[in-house]
Amino acid sequence: MHPTPVATARRNVPTRLAGMSSGAGTVTGQPGRTAPTGPLERVLLVWDAPNMDMSLGSLLGARPTSAYRPRFDAVGRWLLDLAGPEAEAEACVFTNVAAGSIEIVRPWVEALRNVGFAVFAKPKSSEDSDVDDDMLAHIDMRAGEGRLRHVVVASGDGRAFKDPLEKLVEAGTDVSVIGFREYAGFALSSEVISFLDLEDIDGVFREPLPRVSLDTLPDEGAWLPPFRSLRSLLERR
Repeated sequence: MHPTPVATARRNVPTRLAGMSSGAGTVTGQPGRTAPTGPLERVLLVWDAPNMDMSLGSLLGARPTSAYRPRFDAVGRWLLDLAGPEAEAEACVFTNVAAGSIEIVRPWVEALRNVGFAVFAKPKSSEDSDVDDDMLAHIDMRAGEGRLRHVVVASGDGRAFKDPLEKLVEAGTDVSVIGFREYAGFALSSEVISFLDLEDIDGVFREPLPRVSLDTLPDEGAWLPPFRSLRSLLERR
Protein backbone atom coordinates (compact mmCIF):
# COMPACT_ATOMS: atom_id res chain seq x y z
CA MET A 1 0.00 0.00 0.00
CA HIS A 2 3.02 2.28 0.01
CA PRO A 3 3.45 4.86 -2.75
CA THR A 4 6.97 5.51 -3.97
CA PRO A 5 7.62 9.19 -4.76
CA VAL A 6 9.23 9.78 -8.15
CA ALA A 7 10.06 12.74 -10.33
CA THR A 8 7.24 14.00 -12.48
CA ALA A 9 8.81 12.94 -15.78
CA ARG A 10 6.68 10.23 -17.33
CA ARG A 11 6.97 7.66 -20.02
CA ASN A 12 4.85 8.18 -23.14
CA VAL A 13 1.41 6.67 -22.74
CA PRO A 14 0.57 4.10 -25.42
CA THR A 15 -2.05 5.30 -27.88
CA ARG A 16 -4.56 2.71 -26.78
CA LEU A 17 -4.69 4.18 -23.26
CA ALA A 18 -4.17 7.84 -24.07
CA GLY A 19 -7.09 7.76 -26.46
CA MET A 20 -9.38 6.39 -23.79
CA SER A 21 -8.84 9.43 -21.57
CA SER A 22 -10.80 11.47 -24.07
CA GLY A 23 -13.38 8.77 -24.79
CA ALA A 24 -11.99 8.08 -28.25
CA GLY A 25 -12.70 4.62 -29.62
CA THR A 26 -12.30 1.27 -27.91
CA VAL A 27 -9.42 -1.02 -27.16
CA THR A 28 -9.39 -4.54 -28.52
CA GLY A 29 -6.32 -5.87 -26.72
CA GLN A 30 -3.19 -7.27 -28.31
CA PRO A 31 -2.67 -6.94 -32.08
CA GLY A 32 -4.01 -9.80 -34.15
CA ARG A 33 -6.68 -10.90 -31.72
CA THR A 34 -10.10 -11.70 -33.12
CA ALA A 35 -13.44 -11.32 -31.41
CA PRO A 36 -14.10 -14.25 -29.05
CA THR A 37 -16.64 -16.82 -30.17
CA GLY A 38 -17.19 -18.24 -26.66
CA PRO A 39 -17.57 -16.42 -23.34
CA LEU A 40 -16.60 -12.76 -23.43
CA GLU A 41 -13.07 -11.77 -22.55
CA ARG A 42 -12.69 -9.76 -19.37
CA VAL A 43 -11.18 -6.35 -18.63
CA LEU A 44 -10.55 -6.08 -14.89
CA LEU A 45 -9.99 -2.97 -12.78
CA VAL A 46 -8.52 -3.43 -9.30
CA TRP A 47 -8.54 -0.24 -7.22
CA ASP A 48 -6.21 -0.18 -4.20
CA ALA A 49 -8.19 2.26 -2.04
CA PRO A 50 -5.73 2.54 0.90
CA ASN A 51 -2.82 3.29 -1.42
CA MET A 52 -4.74 5.66 -3.69
CA ASP A 53 -6.11 7.58 -0.71
CA MET A 54 -2.65 7.89 0.82
CA SER A 55 -1.12 8.99 -2.49
CA LEU A 56 -3.80 11.62 -3.07
CA GLY A 57 -3.42 12.95 0.47
CA SER A 58 0.35 13.18 0.02
CA LEU A 59 -0.08 14.94 -3.31
CA LEU A 60 -2.43 17.54 -1.85
CA GLY A 61 -0.75 17.83 1.52
CA ALA A 62 -4.15 17.51 3.18
CA ARG A 63 -7.35 15.49 3.17
CA PRO A 64 -9.00 15.98 -0.23
CA THR A 65 -12.14 18.06 -0.49
CA SER A 66 -15.04 16.89 -2.67
CA ALA A 67 -13.53 18.73 -5.66
CA TYR A 68 -10.39 16.62 -5.40
CA ARG A 69 -11.97 13.23 -4.78
CA PRO A 70 -12.07 10.88 -7.77
CA ARG A 71 -15.45 10.33 -9.40
CA PHE A 72 -15.91 6.61 -9.83
CA ASP A 73 -18.69 7.01 -12.38
CA ALA A 74 -16.10 8.64 -14.67
CA VAL A 75 -13.65 5.82 -13.97
CA GLY A 76 -16.38 3.31 -14.77
CA ARG A 77 -17.19 4.94 -18.10
CA TRP A 78 -13.50 4.97 -19.00
CA LEU A 79 -13.27 1.25 -18.18
CA LEU A 80 -16.31 0.46 -20.33
CA ASP A 81 -14.76 2.33 -23.24
CA LEU A 82 -11.54 0.42 -22.71
CA ALA A 83 -13.37 -2.92 -22.74
CA GLY A 84 -15.55 -2.08 -25.72
CA PRO A 85 -18.57 -4.19 -26.71
CA GLU A 86 -16.47 -7.33 -27.20
CA ALA A 87 -15.35 -7.70 -23.55
CA GLU A 88 -16.88 -7.78 -20.09
CA ALA A 89 -15.77 -4.96 -17.77
CA GLU A 90 -15.36 -5.69 -14.06
CA ALA A 91 -14.54 -2.93 -11.56
CA CYS A 92 -13.44 -3.78 -8.02
CA VAL A 93 -12.42 -1.59 -5.09
CA PHE A 94 -10.45 -3.11 -2.23
CA THR A 95 -10.47 -1.30 1.10
CA ASN A 96 -9.84 -1.63 4.82
CA VAL A 97 -12.41 -0.65 7.42
CA ALA A 98 -10.95 0.61 10.69
CA ALA A 99 -12.76 0.10 13.98
CA GLY A 100 -15.27 2.88 14.59
CA SER A 101 -15.31 4.05 10.97
CA ILE A 102 -18.13 1.90 9.60
CA GLU A 103 -20.70 4.70 9.48
CA ILE A 104 -18.17 6.99 7.79
CA VAL A 105 -17.25 4.40 5.16
CA ARG A 106 -20.76 3.07 4.55
CA PRO A 107 -22.03 5.90 2.26
CA TRP A 108 -18.87 5.69 0.13
CA VAL A 109 -19.20 1.91 -0.23
CA GLU A 110 -22.88 2.17 -1.13
CA ALA A 111 -22.13 4.88 -3.70
CA LEU A 112 -19.52 2.64 -5.32
CA ARG A 113 -21.90 -0.30 -5.49
CA ASN A 114 -24.59 1.96 -6.92
CA VAL A 115 -22.42 2.78 -9.98
CA GLY A 116 -21.52 -0.86 -10.63
CA PHE A 117 -18.34 -1.37 -8.61
CA ALA A 118 -17.87 -4.43 -6.43
CA VAL A 119 -16.25 -3.68 -3.07
CA PHE A 120 -14.02 -6.02 -1.08
CA ALA A 121 -13.93 -4.69 2.50
CA LYS A 122 -11.63 -6.05 5.19
CA PRO A 123 -11.39 -5.09 8.88
CA LYS A 124 -8.27 -3.08 9.71
CA SER A 125 -7.32 -5.07 12.80
CA SER A 126 -3.59 -4.24 12.67
CA GLU A 127 -1.03 -2.34 10.62
CA ASP A 128 -0.33 -5.53 8.68
CA SER A 129 -3.95 -6.34 7.80
CA ASP A 130 -3.86 -4.75 4.36
CA VAL A 131 -5.61 -5.93 1.20
CA ASP A 132 -2.57 -6.55 -1.03
CA ASP A 133 -2.87 -10.34 -0.95
CA ASP A 134 -6.62 -10.15 -1.58
CA MET A 135 -6.14 -8.01 -4.69
CA LEU A 136 -3.47 -10.33 -6.07
CA ALA A 137 -5.62 -13.38 -5.31
CA HIS A 138 -8.54 -11.90 -7.25
CA ILE A 139 -6.32 -11.12 -10.23
CA ASP A 140 -4.93 -14.66 -10.13
CA MET A 141 -8.43 -16.11 -10.01
CA ARG A 142 -9.54 -14.13 -13.07
CA ALA A 143 -6.34 -15.01 -14.92
CA GLY A 144 -6.93 -18.68 -14.16
CA GLU A 145 -10.31 -18.53 -15.88
CA GLY A 146 -8.53 -17.99 -19.20
CA ARG A 147 -10.59 -14.99 -20.34
CA LEU A 148 -8.56 -12.13 -18.86
CA ARG A 149 -7.62 -9.74 -21.65
CA HIS A 150 -6.55 -6.65 -19.75
CA VAL A 151 -5.82 -5.84 -16.09
CA VAL A 152 -5.90 -2.25 -14.87
CA VAL A 153 -4.49 -1.64 -11.39
CA ALA A 154 -5.04 1.66 -9.59
CA SER A 155 -2.12 1.77 -7.16
CA GLY A 156 1.37 3.10 -6.62
CA ASP A 157 2.47 0.06 -4.63
CA GLY A 158 5.32 -1.33 -6.68
CA ARG A 159 6.40 -3.73 -3.97
CA ALA A 160 3.09 -5.55 -4.19
CA PHE A 161 2.35 -5.30 -7.89
CA LYS A 162 5.44 -4.90 -10.08
CA ASP A 163 6.54 -8.53 -10.37
CA PRO A 164 3.05 -10.11 -10.55
CA LEU A 165 1.91 -7.64 -13.21
CA GLU A 166 5.00 -8.11 -15.36
CA LYS A 167 4.47 -11.89 -15.17
CA LEU A 168 0.93 -11.38 -16.44
CA VAL A 169 2.30 -9.50 -19.43
CA GLU A 170 4.68 -12.40 -20.12
CA ALA A 171 1.64 -14.71 -20.11
CA GLY A 172 -0.09 -12.57 -22.76
CA THR A 173 -2.35 -10.29 -20.71
CA ASP A 174 -2.34 -6.54 -21.29
CA VAL A 175 -1.52 -4.66 -18.07
CA SER A 176 -1.98 -1.00 -17.22
CA VAL A 177 -1.58 1.08 -14.09
CA ILE A 178 -3.58 4.21 -13.37
CA GLY A 179 -2.67 6.56 -10.56
CA PHE A 180 -0.56 9.61 -9.85
CA ARG A 181 2.71 9.94 -11.73
CA GLU A 182 4.44 11.28 -8.62
CA TYR A 183 3.88 7.91 -6.92
CA ALA A 184 3.94 5.45 -9.81
CA GLY A 185 7.65 4.90 -10.29
CA PHE A 186 7.33 1.14 -10.77
CA ALA A 187 4.93 1.57 -13.69
CA LEU A 188 6.75 4.49 -15.28
CA SER A 189 10.04 2.59 -15.24
CA SER A 190 8.57 -0.67 -16.54
CA GLU A 191 9.11 -1.58 -20.19
CA VAL A 192 5.91 -3.63 -20.37
CA ILE A 193 3.36 -1.95 -18.08
CA SER A 194 1.35 0.95 -19.51
CA PHE A 195 0.69 3.95 -17.28
CA LEU A 196 -2.04 6.58 -17.37
CA ASP A 197 -2.31 9.41 -14.87
CA LEU A 198 -5.68 9.41 -13.18
CA GLU A 199 -6.12 13.11 -13.88
CA ASP A 200 -5.85 12.40 -17.63
CA ILE A 201 -9.14 10.48 -17.54
CA ASP A 202 -12.01 12.79 -18.46
CA GLY A 203 -14.24 13.89 -15.61
CA VAL A 204 -12.48 12.06 -12.77
CA PHE A 205 -11.84 15.29 -10.86
CA ARG A 206 -14.17 18.27 -10.70
CA GLU A 207 -11.21 20.66 -10.57
CA PRO A 208 -7.55 20.34 -11.65
CA LEU A 209 -5.37 18.99 -8.87
CA PRO A 210 -2.97 21.58 -7.37
CA ARG A 211 0.10 19.57 -8.33
CA VAL A 212 2.85 22.01 -7.46
CA SER A 213 6.13 20.48 -6.29
CA LEU A 214 9.82 21.29 -6.43
CA ASP A 215 9.93 19.26 -9.65
CA THR A 216 7.19 21.29 -11.36
CA LEU A 217 7.82 24.88 -10.25
CA PRO A 218 6.59 27.55 -12.70
CA ASP A 219 9.01 30.29 -13.73
CA GLU A 220 7.21 32.81 -11.53
CA GLY A 221 7.47 30.55 -8.46
CA ALA A 222 4.70 29.03 -6.40
CA TRP A 223 3.57 28.53 -2.83
CA LEU A 224 3.96 25.05 -1.33
CA PRO A 225 1.28 24.72 1.37
CA PRO A 226 2.07 23.17 4.76
CA PHE A 227 1.26 19.51 5.24
CA ARG A 228 -0.44 20.23 8.57
CA SER A 229 -1.50 23.12 10.76
CA LEU A 230 1.20 25.00 12.66
CA ARG A 231 -0.81 24.32 15.81
CA SER A 232 0.00 20.65 15.47
CA LEU A 233 3.36 21.52 17.03
CA LEU A 234 1.57 22.29 20.28
CA GLU A 235 -0.35 19.02 20.16
CA ARG A 236 2.89 17.01 20.08
CA ARG A 237 4.07 18.27 23.49
